[in-house]
Amino acid sequence: MSPRHTTPDKDAIALLPLFERLGLDRITLVNSGAQAEQAHAQLLQSDAWGFDTESKPTFRVGEASDGPHILQLATAERAWVFQLHDPQCRSVAATLLAQPGIVKAGFGLGDDRKRIIQKLGIEPQGILELNTVFHQRGYRKDMGVKGAVAVLFNQRFMKSKKAATSNWANERLSESQLVYAANDAYAALRVWQALGTALSPFEMKP
Repeated sequence: MSPRHTTPDKDAIALLPLFERLGLDRITLVNSGAQAEQAHAQLLQSDAWGFDTESKPTFRVGEASDGPHILQLATAERAWVFQLHDPQCRSVAATLLAQPGIVKAGFGLGDDRKRIIQKLGIEPQGILELNTVFHQRGYRKDMGVKGAVAVLFNQRFMKSKKAATSNWANERLSESQLVYAANDAYAALRVWQALGTALSPFEMKP
């Protein structure tokens, strides 16, 4: 039976040095067919990606989201932020997420998966929920990217609440939105690498 571990609290994490995030020079905004094809070629050179999505927040009771509006995929070197209002970007994004044999690692992906199926019309393959790995290793609560970075790197992952609740459906994304979105995916990839998770395709849930 695995030992039980506690997730570090906010106060403990606040004392840690900062995790080094990707800067804009290592983030590619993808909002055209040509850019999407370039991203596709570069991403297929890796066997694992950090993965996340963003959707425009909904504030009214009963209001349904038409997200995701953004898809983020990251390797250890850089991240790509796909804007899904462009039909060609949507098509390439769907192809990438349906690609078998490549790990797509992230946190809290249940809702992302449902929205991807609805919006892109594909069942994403190779999705790895990192919280599941931490549960298997004895952590009681969902870890999340902040807790995981604290546990594995003894560092603090900075997230902007303002960026998190911003309008991800905007055609022009701000620099803070790009940095926020890209680094959620990048940190997930770094966590996957640090865990040394070598799951076979049979162990990965679709």
